[in-house]
Amino acid sequence: MGIGSAITALVSGCSGAKVLDHLVAHDTYHGPKGVRYGADPRHLLDVYQPDSGTVPGNAPVVLFSHGGNWTRGERAEYRFVGEALAANGIIAVVADYRLSPHVCYDGFLGDCALALQWTLSHAISLGGDPARVMVMGHSAGAYNAAMLALDPRWLAPLRLTPDRLAGWIGLAGPYDFLPIVDPEVRVAFGWPQTPADSQPIFYANAKAPRTLLLAARKDKVVDTQRNTVALANRLRAAGTEVDMRIFDRLSHVTTVAALARPLDWLAPVLPTVVAFVRSESTL
Repeated sequence: MGIGSAITALVSGCSGAKVLDHLVAHDTYHGPKGVRYGADPRHLLDVYQPDSGTVPGNAPVVLFSHGGNWTRGERAEYRFVGEALAANGIIAVVADYRLSPHVCYDGFLGDCALALQWTLSHAISLGGDPARVMVMGHSAGAYNAAMLALDPRWLAPLRLTPDRLAGWIGLAGPYDFLPIVDPEVRVAFGWPQTPADSQPIFYANAKAPRTLLLAARKDKVVDTQRNTVALANRLRAAGTEVDMRIFDRLSHVTTVAALARPLDWLAPVLPTVVAFVRSESTL
């Protein structure tokens, strides 16, 4: 199947990840798969370590959280993300988390916090630098990453704080979505009893980790102006270092699919992410 077919499948939602899996290299990384980070059957993660010789002891590490409206999604569908990062010298950790309706947002955010605890405690053994760990996500996963980075409540039970992060990356994320209209999201967030402090934009503050926000200008799933642009403006006003890029040729789905090297011509998502992860704060 060719690149044109891959794009069609991704846009239509027809096993696009499986198509990408056939197009993405398998010889650029190594690392354990199906590693347990907690007690639940969904508490599993895959590690992608660069395969270009020995991984340096100071390699950056990125924990990726997948999308799927908090009701679907599997880490295996995002091998293309792990491969893209590993091929650029970044250790990637791609984790599953419990989904709605089995849990509400406090459940899957608690899972993401556990996955981050595992990542921080294993960074050195993987060849990474625990001081260079970031969280990253797409769509619902970007919400998860945002809450770990901005709201200290989720890391506090693990005796961690957001300042342990070197930064965070959100791709087409929902950061301000009350009132809730989508029926699945209503279940995940207990609507109409959903509190205002369930929204990442509520936590924009001067102590937030440095931030990279990417989105499609004409995203038909998540309103880019209300979510990405508004959060970037709020964080900048608070004094946080923010890099925001809005792309004309992307959709909600291809914002993450463009990380895959067969599709990276759509927009410079991958080089922008890699540069951000490798760079140091300018503040």
